[in-house]
Amino acid sequence: MTERKQVALITGGSSGIGLGIAQEFAKAGYDLLLNGLEENGDEIAGELAATYEVKVRFSPTNLMDSEAVRSMVHQAESDFGRLDVLINNAGVQHVAPIDEFPEGKWDLILGVNLSAAFHTSKAAWPGMKARGFGRIINVASAHGLRASEYKAAYVASKHGILGLTKVLALEGAPHNITCNAICPGYVKTPLVEAQIEDQAKAHGISEKEVIQEVMLKKQAVKSFVGLETLGQLALFLASDYANTLTGTAIPVDGGWTAQ
Repeated sequence: MTERKQVALITGGSSGIGLGIAQEFAKAGYDLLLNGLEENGDEIAGELAATYEVKVRFSPTNLMDSEAVRSMVHQAESDFGRLDVLINNAGVQHVAPIDEFPEGKWDLILGVNLSAAFHTSKAAWPGMKARGFGRIINVASAHGLRASEYKAAYVASKHGILGLTKVLALEGAPHNITCNAICPGYVKTPLVEAQIEDQAKAHGISEKEVIQEVMLKKQAVKSFVGLETLGQLALFLASDYANTLTGTAIPVDGGWTAQ
């Protein structure tokens, strides 16, 4: 392994999957820039920094603003002196039939889930190329490999991020820049926990039935994907050991896509 102080930028890094990945990277000694929308983002960053004795900063950058996104990446490089790992994790969702799908929601989902990853990657590329090292990790979804009804924008964005992953892998290969995608199934984040409660009320069934018969129905392993699992996988993809692993879409979905 190359010995150096490493730096990672994680979009959507102050909650849910992103925060789970951030915790694993902080444990491993990475300095971090966390992007998110949480009002207590600075407090979250401060807690991580104090717990793991690393530098952590928070950025509330709006990922729909391409110029601001580029500035965020450049600021990370300026503040930390380098950017080794870019994790494009931020994502939004909306569920509706195609004929009722709001056009504004389509633009928002494609912008946050896909276009923002293009802008961050483009901004980080010159520095990674100059240093001869870069790791870009896109958090896609099992919906990057499969489709479900009523999720036109989300499925389109996650299929798109896999295409972007492959292109960046090919272009990055001569410069020791890898790009891979992680495709999780259901992860028990606070957002999903709220959905469980809402669906139980809406369908008049127990929360256990929602989990087993609705959310995890397509998974062979009837368990939520763990945040530590995703964080440890991301750490491996960020390491020197993964230098020949690039352009992949790695399902972590309990066997959903094995069907």
